Amino acid sequence: MLTQNQILDYVKFPNPNTKTDEDGVLAMGGELSLEFLISAYRQGVFPWFNEGEPVLWWSPNPRCVLELDKIYVSKTVKQQIRKKQYTLHLDTDFKSVISNCQKVKRKNEDGTWISNDIIDAYLELHNLGIAHSVEVYNEQQDLVGGLYGLSIGKMFYGESMFAKESNTSKIAFVFLAHFLKSISFDLLDCQVTNPHLLSLGCIEIDRKKFLKINKQSIENQTLIGKWTEIANKFGKDFVI
Repeated sequence: MLTQNQILDYVKFPNPNTKTDEDGVLAMGGELSLEFLISAYRQGVFPWFNEGEPVLWWSPNPRCVLELDKIYVSKTVKQQIRKKQYTLHLDTDFKSVISNCQKVKRKNEDGTWISNDIIDAYLELHNLGIAHSVEVYNEQQDLVGGLYGLSIGKMFYGESMFAKESNTSKIAFVFLAHFLKSISFDLLDCQVTNPHLLSLGCIEIDRKKFLKINKQSIENQTLIGKWTEIANKFGKDFVI
């Protein structure tokens, strides 16, 4: 495993502001090692590709983000949270969350980009204490919603979410946003815009602005390790 300083120089991606195609693809190839992935996120780059194809590295313009004090919570979601019909946790079952993100079908989508290689890579990042998950359990203690991503410095990079019951992915997202705000994070990166994210208050910002924020944010100390204990303390009194 490389040190933090070595990771900075492990791979240098081209300048996203001048080298991406119009869709935001920056580079092709490479690997899904811990060092490669961490180095990519530090430069505002993430992997997104279909199984069996070369790894594609993206830095889209514009970038979809959530400013943590601008989360939008609908009346329905507020009511579900206040009723406490769901229990929320972080980092209690990362593997099940990412597996559900791979398997649960989404509207207007035929498949998923989350390959077994992606799962293995992000499980390693989780074991390292950098990738994290939010779990939503119903009253029968079934896992019915969640999301995962990774954090470096004061940035959280969201990757994917799933829901097996109405609004449970939104509940996970709202919980994460409030938790990140409580520990003074700067931004929640959501990568590429979709209607689901816009309904939660996400906005698009220019890539140059995103990269500037990202560069500043990753200079902060990374909160490494499982977030379970501090998240559970936060979750006990979580209401909207």
